[in-house]
Amino acid sequence: MAKILIIDDEETVCQSMSLIGKRAGHETVCARTLTAGFRMALDAEFDLVFLDVRLPDGNGLELLPRLAQTPSRPEIVIMTGFGDPAGAELAINSGAWDYIEKGSSVKDITLSVVRALEYRKQKLSLSAHQEVVALKRENIIGHSPQLTACLDLVASAAGSDAGVLILGETGSGKELFARAVHQNSRRSDKPFVVVDCASLPETLVESLLFGHEKGAFTGADKARDGLICQAHGGTLFLDEVGELSFATQKSFLRVLQERRYRPVGGQRELESDFRLVAATNRDLNKMVQDGLFRSDLLFRLTSFVIELPPLRERADDIKELARFYMDKFCEMNGLSPKGSCPEFMETLRAYSWPGNVREFSNTIERTVITAREQPVLFAQHLPTQIRIQVAQSVVHHHEAPVAAPSQPALPGELPKLNDFRESVYTQAEKQYLSDLMSLSHNDIPTACSLSGLSQSRLYALLKIHELHRIT
Repeated sequence: MAKILIIDDEETVCQSMSLIGKRAGHETVCARTLTAGFRMALDAEFDLVFLDVRLPDGNGLELLPRLAQTPSRPEIVIMTGFGDPAGAELAINSGAWDYIEKGSSVKDITLSVVRALEYRKQKLSLSAHQEVVALKRENIIGHSPQLTACLDLVASAAGSDAGVLILGETGSGKELFARAVHQNSRRSDKPFVVVDCASLPETLVESLLFGHEKGAFTGADKARDGLICQAHGGTLFLDEVGELSFATQKSFLRVLQERRYRPVGGQRELESDFRLVAATNRDLNKMVQDGLFRSDLLFRLTSFVIELPPLRERADDIKELARFYMDKFCEMNGLSPKGSCPEFMETLRAYSWPGNVREFSNTIERTVITAREQPVLFAQHLPTQIRIQVAQSVVHHHEAPVAAPSQPALPGELPKLNDFRESVYTQAEKQYLSDLMSLSHNDIPTACSLSGLSQSRLYALLKIHELHRIT
């Protein structure tokens, strides 16, 4: 008998899902909010969770990574009544076992339960017999559920030679994760060769990748091994693989298929046994649709995909990251270790970090150097533009209502200009989102296409403006 948690605010859904679970011989428990469901998952062990997407206190997809990291590590099935294929993609990418629509047949729901529990039983059985080995994660700092889920994928990927594609925004740590895959694999004592695809000169790309023989072209005064040859036995990391030209993609595809290549000017083919890891901050699927990236190469790259969360989605790691970089830069600059006041950490957590961990580390380095011998870091030590943006966001959340044009404010009651601007911007943004969802008939892909927003950003904005229940 398994224990099933159902998180949904609709009584009829809870009743019908509970009945399906009980008929299959399982124990079921219901929660009507994300907060209540998460608390239950922390206090008791569950094998399976049915999680609604839209709940009174937030979006289920945002809770999914934290729910998956609760003590019992349950399998999670996302439920929705909106038939959203984009949401299905997000759910599966976030680690959900399945994605079903409310109103699905009893047979389909029962099958999902059976398959999820079979998978869980097999997984638990295998893990009980596996030796626990500490994962090498040099310079990957944090223990948030989002980061832990990515590290679990690193551990899974490291056990094979399958190709790995790492996705993430600029500065999110893609190369660190690529190195972690290599360091935890059987090839860890062999070379880790980095290819910066964004800086490969078009005229020399084949020479750099495949090497060349002496006299192959003007200036080739001696033979040189290419990067593919250097990676023999180890790992070849294609950084920013989305920047490869179409011609180079074609040349490289054959190397991936055959593990054979011909140096420029060479008469015979050579072999290279390498493991491929690639990374990009671009949407390769969209590039394929636009004719900018080869679909057959994408298939070769996506044997195993790790999608890194931006720093703004892993605020739980901010304090640990700050401590790590504060100590690191104090030591590098010959300074005594520093402490920090609560406002310093609060400011770090409140900032959105568009440059992710790279921007974060640079900011801490600058702050440490600015403070010099001062033993405690205050928010005032942080760069001005960061403090300004955080202050503006605070005003945004606590702004006073602006008087309507037909009711002009009395003398002395006008809001500050910045407050007024923020208020007008907020109202305009909310109206835009409302019009957007109405125009797109609540179809997320259409809304993203019309607005130019990413799926995750659109979901976040809908939540901020409490528009997640638009119908």
